[in-house]
Amino acid sequence: MSETALFESLTFDAAGLIPAVAQQHDTGEVLMLAWMNREAIAATLATGDVTYWSRSRARLWRKGESSGQKQRLVELRVDCDGDALLLLVDQTGVACHTGRRNCFFRALRDGALVTIAAPQVPPEQLYRAEAS
Repeated sequence: MSETALFESLTFDAAGLIPAVAQQHDTGEVLMLAWMNREAIAATLATGDVTYWSRSRARLWRKGESSGQKQRLVELRVDCDGDALLLLVDQTGVACHTGRRNCFFRALRDGALVTIAAPQVPPEQLYRAEAS
């Protein structure tokens, strides 16, 4: 499928974004949810390095650009309605900016939201390069 055909099959929201779920390709572990625009998808396809759109920073960000915790694209999948992406990735290190393997480390249990996974890497260690 050409990039043009891919974009024609996608439905972006009013801000030009589409949700993208990152999943570890070999284990099925759901790692994170982020947003992509056309430019992020094109960059990801061109380089193999997963690139997202940061809504808070209003710019593209390549996963791992400051932390070293990179995602390499293995396969891009589109859902039945064309309004969500599933990225099968090979994750280097942790996926969450909190230092956890994935971003889904809180669970509703007995009516309370509880943390079910501790950080594997201290966040300040992940982003040491940004501070210097």
